[in-house]
Parts: sequence; C-alpha cells; structure tokens
Amino acid sequence: MGSATREALADAIAALNAVAGAADLATGEQLLQAAVTIGGSAPLRAALADDSAEKSDKRGIVDALFGGFTDRARAVLGAIADARWSSDADLVAAVEELGIRAIAESAPSSVSIEGELFAFAAAVRSDAELELAVSSKLGSTESKVALVERLLSGKASVQTIAILRALVQQPGERRIGELIRYATSTVADQAGLAIATITAAKPIPATQLTRLVKGLSAQYGRELKVNQVVDPAILGGIRVQVGDDVIDGSVATRLNDLRLQLAR
Repeated sequence: MGSATREALADAIAALNAVAGAADLATGEQLLQAAVTIGGSAPLRAALADDSAEKSDKRGIVDALFGGFTDRARAVLGAIADARWSSDADLVAAVEELGIRAIAESAPSSVSIEGELFAFAAAVRSDAELELAVSSKLGSTESKVALVERLLSGKASVQTIAILRALVQQPGERRIGELIRYATSTVADQAGLAIATITAAKPIPATQLTRLVKGLSAQYGRELKVNQVVDPAILGGIRVQVGDDVIDGSVATRLNDLRLQLAR
C-alpha cells in the first residue's frame, strides 16, 4: 500500500466515522455495490483514480452513477473520489472496505459478525466441494451469491450475508479464506478490536487461553477477539495469527523445519 493510499484511506475512514452512530445497513450495502460496479469497469476505475482530473468532474461521475444512494454513501464516495490513490485498484479496495465498515456499524450489539464469518469460514474449510463452489472462477457470480444466501438465510445476520454476498461477486485473486479473514479483521478494526486466530491440536484450557490473550493484547495494544481452531494435524504447540502476523510454534512446523535442515 503506497503512502498516498494510506493517507486517502485514513481520510475516507474518518469521513465514515463522522457519521458513526447514524450508519445504516443500506449505506454499507450501497458502498459494496459501488465497489463491484467500479471494480468491474476499467474506464470508471481510471476516471475516478485520475489525479489530473478536476474533483468536480469526478464528483459528477459519482452523482451520475450513484445519485440514488443514501446521503452518507454519496458523501463517502465523494471523499474517495476527491482523494489521491496510489492505484485504481486501491480506490476499489477502499470503497469495499468502507462498505464493510459501514455494515459493521449498522449491526446491533447482539450480532457478532466476526463470529458468523468465522463459522462460515470453518464450514467452507471443512468441505472441499463447498469451497470450490464459492471460490471457483468457472462458476457464475449469480450462483455463488445464491449459494451464500441459501446457506446462511435464517442462520446469520443480514450484515454478514451482505458482506459475503459482495465478496464472492468480486474476489479478485483472493481465495475465500483470505476474503473472510480480511472482512473479519475489518469488522473488528471498526470496533477498535483485533482478531486473533489460535490453532491448537486440542482445546486450550480456559486459564491458559486467558493468559495467552492477555499477553497478546498487551503486545498489540488493543483488545483481541479470539477464534479458536482445533487441528490435530499440528500435533502440538500452538499457531497464532493476528492480522498478517503469524507466530507458529506448532510441533508440525518445527518438525518440518528440522526435516528441511537435515535435507541440506
């Protein structure tokens, strides 16, 4: 991510947070819809990311295409169009991220989008046919959206379904697991949290888990929400992932490292 994009994204997030508390589901869904529309048109991406274009011209494009959106959605899209981006792909990614953040703000306190996303990821990970159905580039976008809706209708919140519905429409080069991790991290970050995925060969005792989470929270300087994965294949030890950081102390990894050293 270039410096221009980092600054522009921070400004766009600030624009969204300026209406926090008033954010609604429609705003988030419309921003995600805009991300799909912009991402699917190279000329549109280029026009909105063109640093040499007048801001008024880019605002005109936003108004022409998305004039029926909520005032909040149009305000965020206008702020994104005004900003300077390192690439047109970064602009599309920002619209998508802002859509997820707006949806996160719209969820009632009783809804855990992170938990629902994690549960869906676990279901996909455990079923090769399901993973192929939602990930394959050979399948139609419509069939993937219909599959997500069929699987989650009545089982997950409208917020979670809206996020997954948008992500499977425009995965780019990302696999479904990566898409869900990104969405989960974004939702948590909007709430001032971070996600820690802790993998162990068997369930970690509560007291040990509490100590581990306390230490990780101190290290990262923010509260962590924990997803625990039981995977006997790691044999022993634990693997911790927080964002892009991975701490791998699993026995399986240590044995593999040893085999590689012996093979040299």
